[in-house]
Amino acid sequence: MLAANRLGYCTAVLLTLAAAVSAQHEPHWLASRNTIVHLFEWKWTDIAAECERFLAPRGFAGVQVSPVAENVVIPGRPWWERYQPVSYKLITRSGNETEFADMVRRCNDVGVRIYVDVLLNHMAATHEGAVYGTGGSVAYPSAKYFPAVPYTEEDFHDTCDIQDWNDRYQVQNCELICLKDLDQSSVRVRTHLLRFLNYLVELGVAGFRVDAAKHIPAEELKLIYDNVVNLNTAHGFPFNARPFIYQEVVDHGYEAVSKYEYSPLGAVTEFRFSEEIGGAFRGHNQLKWLRNWGPAWGFLPSAHAFVFVDNHDNQREGGRVLTYKNAKQYKMATAFTLAYPYGITRVMSSFDFVEHDQAPPADADEVILSPQFDTAGACMNGWVCEHRWRQIYNMIGFKNAVRGTEMSNWWDNDDNQIAFCRGNRGFIAFNGNNWELTQRLYTCLSAGVYCDVISGALVNGKCTGKAVLVDEWGFADIKLGADEFDGVLAIHVQAKMEERKERLERNLIRLLATRACRQCHLYLILKLKCAPCIKIMEEYSVYTLK
Repeated sequence: MLAANRLGYCTAVLLTLAAAVSAQHEPHWLASRNTIVHLFEWKWTDIAAECERFLAPRGFAGVQVSPVAENVVIPGRPWWERYQPVSYKLITRSGNETEFADMVRRCNDVGVRIYVDVLLNHMAATHEGAVYGTGGSVAYPSAKYFPAVPYTEEDFHDTCDIQDWNDRYQVQNCELICLKDLDQSSVRVRTHLLRFLNYLVELGVAGFRVDAAKHIPAEELKLIYDNVVNLNTAHGFPFNARPFIYQEVVDHGYEAVSKYEYSPLGAVTEFRFSEEIGGAFRGHNQLKWLRNWGPAWGFLPSAHAFVFVDNHDNQREGGRVLTYKNAKQYKMATAFTLAYPYGITRVMSSFDFVEHDQAPPADADEVILSPQFDTAGACMNGWVCEHRWRQIYNMIGFKNAVRGTEMSNWWDNDDNQIAFCRGNRGFIAFNGNNWELTQRLYTCLSAGVYCDVISGALVNGKCTGKAVLVDEWGFADIKLGADEFDGVLAIHVQAKMEERKERLERNLIRLLATRACRQCHLYLILKLKCAPCIKIMEEYSVYTLK
């Protein structure tokens, strides 16, 4: 009996732990939403306003924000200074703790979740002598002394450089580009990290992007994750909800440290997705091969894969990765990412850059500028704001409209023209060839007129772009020119036009005429020889049937 009780207890504990780990894959979106946007280097006050005026109305699910911990101030203010913390005070170029807390509250109030980019692997890199942080703290990175935490030399691994990326010990114990490498096996270090994470949860964040996760052994990260508190119910989260965790693990398929080591703990950034989608829409791979997109390509299972066309790192590295600088192909790749049912999706919102280290737009005092918008709502003054491109935010609406459906009725021309349905709720077509796509295709949608959400939208009952007529059998004539501004056409159930007023009026006229005919005497009909014109007296009706 005692043995049985012990077995039951152990089973219950294992089930509880399994449920907790599974819950860390849950991003806690509102039911109708399912995409995160990375507002890279935005200020907290601007993010709060963007949640209210744009993200919530357009159906975005959440925002990834730049690191919140106090960082070292570096001359020229390169974007990567945010990834060199000197303390866990919440004060950066994006704002102070009060502004951060207000942003989280305001975004949660409109159903947009906040995910923080956190640095658990390291502190600031080697600098001679004392350095100063964005909150005024002093640190001595070369001596591994960060008094504002406090950390001392005993809290770090021994100094060494990563020279062999196939050596697990070097990857997880040596310094990544001279960043002082914390020892997460230390209870003292984990206590400081947990105090930081738990305070962010208290303020209402929904989860974390864990920077440089592959440089920390998975078992040590698990010790940290397991002790993070549940999400704050005062911000609309259910009881016992666990923070959503997605971990930066760069794994091209031949790494000593594998992405599969971390996927049981939370979602993992699938960098191969970014490389392969870029290659396909750059023309290095035929689009027809995207039919089995997902694990068949060597990717993680969908529920574990955190996917994106580009991110703040690889958009600066070149190669096959697409960025806002390749606008047409970028929009096509993003549309595919949001249309195909694979992974947990994030879109990028950048600032314009020429040089790798370039700082975000700022004034003469190095204060980050707030984005400005033109009459169409697009960003100006150095901000790109891909999330405000019509082709991207309307595809957020597409993804929300087709949520819960599978891909079906794939069509391709055995080359770079493809199309598919999402259940009976959406249809999308791509033309990656240098000739026109003209094809009668099955859309899986009910009969009616639909507005293409790439070239325009459904506004006040009318299409501002292309209109697509779906017949009673679900077929439509799809046309995409090779030289069109966008190589995509997308329609869905929420972009269907209601019956036009004129059509309703014609139906009413026919009804009135039919009733009038029924009341006519036979001799009158014969006398008129069924004349083609029946005029209803104007004193009784304004309608005329001809």
